[in-house]
Amino acid sequence: MTRVLVVDDEPQILRALRINLRVRDYDVHVAATGAEALEVAGRYPPDLVILDLGLPDLDGVEVIQGLRGWTKAPIIVLSGRADSLDKVEALDAGADDYVTKPFGVEELLARMRAAVRRTGTPEDLPRIRLGELVVDLAAKRVVRQAPVPAGGDGAAPDPAGRPPAEGIRLTPTEWHLLEVLLRNPGKLLSRNQLLTEVWGPGYADATGNLRLYMAQLRRKLEPDPARPRWLITEPGMGYRYQPDPESGT
Repeated sequence: MTRVLVVDDEPQILRALRINLRVRDYDVHVAATGAEALEVAGRYPPDLVILDLGLPDLDGVEVIQGLRGWTKAPIIVLSGRADSLDKVEALDAGADDYVTKPFGVEELLARMRAAVRRTGTPEDLPRIRLGELVVDLAAKRVVRQAPVPAGGDGAAPDPAGRPPAEGIRLTPTEWHLLEVLLRNPGKLLSRNQLLTEVWGPGYADATGNLRLYMAQLRRKLEPDPARPRWLITEPGMGYRYQPDPESGT
């Protein structure tokens, strides 16, 4: 049973989420303040946290930082703050996703399921398919599986019946950026997170670098770089890798 900690100072939201989540067999704990949230989390370590930013004692970002000191449990921010700066600050502090109030319960549940699926699984997903592309994280290579020529011209399949493959060359920086995105399927990664992870802590303002390399990755990997299918921009916030619903590994 997945244990969920819901943190919000609005009693009606706590009650509604407690009821909806328990009906769906979640083990639910609630807290109305930041201090209570940290105390409850310490006593009952959560598998997932739903957190309001506007708490009466601590700012939600402080709670995220407190939790991130010892747990990797996914944190979904649930807040009435619609400003993109608030979202970016929460994501940089360690939140995994951001849902703006008012919200639909079904959307929240879907985001919860996605967050739980992502937890602790990056090493279990060494090969990822992007349409005709296969990204092998272990071998650090990207291969396009070419279709078998209908008229017999060009490369033929090997004796095992496999179609010929075309390698796609990525620079070390392109590879690093792609790997960070693919290891966080569906997760919104802020620009600061990506810049720090790929280029280092001294590049927080180098957003031009990030835009350039994202454009290069799209040109090499996306069927239509102007309308990306997998490497998605979230305006004002960052980027995410959006897997196909039917994609396998």
